[in-house]
Amino acid sequence: MDKITIEVLDDGTIKTTTDKVSMPNHQNAEGFLKAMATLCGGTVKRVRRIGASLHSALEAHTHDGHTH
Repeated sequence: MDKITIEVLDDGTIKTTTDKVSMPNHQNAEGFLKAMATLCGGTVKRVRRIGASLHSALEAHTHDGHTH
């Protein structure tokens, strides 16, 4: 099953995590993560988890009411 988990951490970081995404949904998942990074702005960090694709984690930070 294709799944993207979105968490808002205590420090305001928005963290998304994906497992392997099927080929029919891969492009949509990548587009979603890119759009989310653009809308959040600031520093974006992508981390590859063992056994997962490159877009397995996206982190963006919020400070003083502004998303970075």
